[in-house]
Amino acid sequence: MGTQRERRYYVYILGSFSGTLYIGVTGNLRRRIWQHKQHAIEGFTAEYDVTRLLYFEVYHEVSNAIAREKQLKGWRRAKKIALIEKRNRKWEDLGRKWHSTTEQDLIAQFVEPEGTRE
Repeated sequence: MGTQRERRYYVYILGSFSGTLYIGVTGNLRRRIWQHKQHAIEGFTAEYDVTRLLYFEVYHEVSNAIAREKQLKGWRRAKKIALIEKRNRKWEDLGRKWHSTTEQDLIAQFVEPEGTRE
Protein backbone atom coordinates (compact mmCIF):
# COMPACT_ATOMS: atom_id res chain seq x y z
CA MET A 1 0.00 0.00 0.00
CA GLY A 2 1.18 3.52 -0.80
CA THR A 3 1.39 6.22 1.77
CA GLN A 4 -1.51 8.60 1.95
CA ARG A 5 -0.64 12.25 1.40
CA GLU A 6 -1.38 14.56 4.30
CA ARG A 7 -4.23 17.00 3.57
CA ARG A 8 -3.66 20.67 4.12
CA TYR A 9 -6.15 23.50 4.34
CA TYR A 10 -5.22 27.13 4.16
CA VAL A 11 -6.65 30.32 5.60
CA TYR A 12 -5.31 33.25 3.64
CA ILE A 13 -5.43 37.03 3.50
CA LEU A 14 -5.25 38.85 0.19
CA GLY A 15 -4.78 42.56 -0.29
CA SER A 16 -5.09 45.08 -3.09
CA PHE A 17 -2.77 47.97 -3.80
CA SER A 18 -5.50 50.29 -2.50
CA GLY A 19 -5.56 48.45 0.85
CA THR A 20 -8.68 46.30 0.51
CA LEU A 21 -8.39 43.00 2.42
CA TYR A 22 -10.04 39.64 1.75
CA ILE A 23 -9.95 36.48 3.89
CA GLY A 24 -10.62 33.03 2.48
CA VAL A 25 -10.09 29.31 3.03
CA THR A 26 -9.06 26.64 0.51
CA GLY A 27 -7.62 23.16 0.14
CA ASN A 28 -5.32 24.22 -2.72
CA LEU A 29 -3.70 27.57 -2.06
CA ARG A 30 -1.64 27.80 -5.25
CA ARG A 31 -4.66 27.15 -7.47
CA ARG A 32 -6.89 29.50 -5.50
CA ILE A 33 -4.39 32.35 -5.60
CA TRP A 34 -3.96 31.82 -9.35
CA GLN A 35 -7.76 32.07 -9.70
CA HIS A 36 -7.76 35.35 -7.78
CA LYS A 37 -4.87 36.76 -9.82
CA GLN A 38 -6.53 35.78 -13.11
CA HIS A 39 -9.97 37.01 -12.00
CA ALA A 40 -11.16 33.53 -12.93
CA ILE A 41 -14.02 33.72 -10.44
CA GLU A 42 -16.41 36.65 -10.42
CA GLY A 43 -17.00 38.42 -7.16
CA PHE A 44 -15.44 40.70 -4.59
CA THR A 45 -11.77 39.98 -5.28
CA ALA A 46 -12.16 40.39 -9.04
CA GLU A 47 -14.24 43.56 -8.68
CA TYR A 48 -11.76 45.21 -6.29
CA ASP A 49 -8.57 43.65 -7.77
CA VAL A 50 -7.63 41.94 -4.51
CA THR A 51 -4.89 39.62 -5.77
CA ARG A 52 -1.82 39.90 -3.53
CA LEU A 53 -1.28 37.04 -1.06
CA LEU A 54 -0.17 38.75 2.14
CA TYR A 55 -0.58 36.04 4.78
CA PHE A 56 -1.61 32.42 5.17
CA GLU A 57 -1.87 29.68 7.77
CA VAL A 58 -1.87 25.91 7.31
CA TYR A 59 -4.28 23.45 8.96
CA HIS A 60 -4.67 19.70 8.85
CA GLU A 61 -8.36 19.74 9.74
CA VAL A 62 -10.81 21.62 7.54
CA SER A 63 -13.01 22.44 10.54
CA ASN A 64 -10.10 24.26 12.21
CA ALA A 65 -9.39 26.22 9.03
CA ILE A 66 -13.03 27.27 8.68
CA ALA A 67 -13.19 28.29 12.34
CA ARG A 68 -10.04 30.38 11.96
CA GLU A 69 -11.40 32.04 8.80
CA LYS A 70 -14.54 33.04 10.68
CA GLN A 71 -12.47 34.31 13.60
CA LEU A 72 -10.27 36.48 11.37
CA LYS A 73 -13.29 37.86 9.50
CA GLY A 74 -14.66 39.03 12.86
CA TRP A 75 -11.52 40.98 13.72
CA ARG A 76 -11.20 44.73 13.29
CA ARG A 77 -9.03 45.89 10.40
CA ALA A 78 -6.18 47.02 12.69
CA LYS A 79 -5.87 43.54 14.19
CA LYS A 80 -5.79 41.95 10.72
CA ILE A 81 -3.05 44.35 9.67
CA ALA A 82 -1.04 43.56 12.80
CA LEU A 83 -1.32 39.84 11.98
CA ILE A 84 -0.10 40.41 8.42
CA GLU A 85 2.77 42.61 9.54
CA LYS A 86 3.91 40.12 12.17
CA ARG A 87 5.04 37.84 9.32
CA ASN A 88 5.11 40.12 6.28
CA ARG A 89 6.17 43.63 7.31
CA LYS A 90 6.61 44.86 3.72
CA TRP A 91 3.31 43.42 2.49
CA GLU A 92 5.12 41.38 -0.15
CA ASP A 93 3.00 39.29 -2.50
CA LEU A 94 3.90 35.83 -1.22
CA GLY A 95 2.33 34.24 -4.28
CA ARG A 96 4.96 35.79 -6.54
CA LYS A 97 7.67 33.66 -4.91
CA TRP A 98 6.04 30.36 -5.82
CA HIS A 99 7.89 30.08 -9.08
CA SER A 100 11.24 29.95 -7.25
CA THR A 101 10.28 28.64 -3.80
CA THR A 102 8.77 25.32 -2.71
CA GLU A 103 5.50 25.27 -0.80
CA GLN A 104 7.28 23.73 2.21
CA ASP A 105 9.81 26.60 2.28
CA LEU A 106 7.01 29.18 2.20
CA ILE A 107 5.17 27.41 4.99
CA ALA A 108 8.29 27.27 7.14
CA GLN A 109 9.09 30.93 6.50
CA PHE A 110 5.70 32.57 7.04
CA VAL A 111 3.48 30.34 9.17
CA GLU A 112 3.45 29.30 12.79
CA PRO A 113 2.56 25.67 13.60
CA GLU A 114 -1.15 25.00 14.12
CA GLY A 115 -2.19 25.53 17.72
CA THR A 116 0.23 28.40 18.44
CA ARG A 117 -2.00 31.21 17.21
CA GLU A 118 -4.15 33.70 19.08
